Amino acid sequence: MKYISPLWLPSGHLQTIYPATCIGKPAMALRRERWDAPDGDFVDVDFVDGDASRPCVILFHGLEGSSNSHYARAMMAAVAARGWSGAVPHFRGCSGELNRAARFYHSGDAGEIDWIVRRMRTRTRGTLYAAGVSLGGNALLRWLGESQHQAEIVDAACAVSAPLDLACGGAALSRGFNRLYTRMFLRTLKPKCLAKLEQFPGLFKRDAMLAARDLYAFDNVVTAPLHGYRNTEDYWDRASAKHVLGDITVPTLVLNARNDPFLPGIHLPSLASSSVTLDYPQEGGHVGFPTGGLRGKPDWLSRRLLDFLDSAIPSRAPSPAQLRKSDTPWMTS
Repeated sequence: MKYISPLWLPSGHLQTIYPATCIGKPAMALRRERWDAPDGDFVDVDFVDGDASRPCVILFHGLEGSSNSHYARAMMAAVAARGWSGAVPHFRGCSGELNRAARFYHSGDAGEIDWIVRRMRTRTRGTLYAAGVSLGGNALLRWLGESQHQAEIVDAACAVSAPLDLACGGAALSRGFNRLYTRMFLRTLKPKCLAKLEQFPGLFKRDAMLAARDLYAFDNVVTAPLHGYRNTEDYWDRASAKHVLGDITVPTLVLNARNDPFLPGIHLPSLASSSVTLDYPQEGGHVGFPTGGLRGKPDWLSRRLLDFLDSAIPSRAPSPAQLRKSDTPWMTS
């Protein structure tokens, strides 16, 4: 299913920004559940309730995203149109309410993915798929690669616009026009950090956090130390999904546009396991892939992902060993 970009959206920036800001999001009625996390925190999960005998798709959102993000709404609308079920778990602090624990979320959050997927597996009778977007895609790939056969509790997976090489992506976001995206992320991250310091005074250096002008500085003060990394370099290296693509055993699509401003095509890995399909179209931007005439349509991405999942191997019942939490020593707290 080849992606062809509209002639009137000729760059990766336009293909990124236009779908996120100018194409209307489908109206969706979502049902929310609050799950207690193993560490005493909570995670809010928004559901689309479909036919219980049809597949269910878990979608992990990107940095500062939610079930209201344009890609999440489009995906859940496409899931509902097929009569499938869907779930959008919110990473800590992204559901509209500050989380309780002395942590947030991050690109290598394999342990978080693990318990959410396992809980979904216990309540899903049939086929279970997992998809991740941007940061959520990288975290999903980390889980798939670290878990290997233990991840076969899901039948297939997709990652879209994942920052497979966090160091190269971070460097790209600190230059030129890309600094617009960085400012957008920091605009919501910093108020959350101030609220977190009210919960946990002294958790990190307030002045250094407020002075951060790029993700490198922010991650060095907040993300890395809160989640068990020494510094930004350690975080960006150890959390990058490129290291585990060769270990994935679940049928998985990795979809990244070569003109994605968040991770330019020159940095996309070329090697992965035989279970992984690397799809790197020339156009599409970051979680963009718009199609159609002057107003544009947002549906190509959802169709690409669901068609891949629908063509994956037949559903298989998980073994008792797979349902038990693996002994993998997750690298984060």
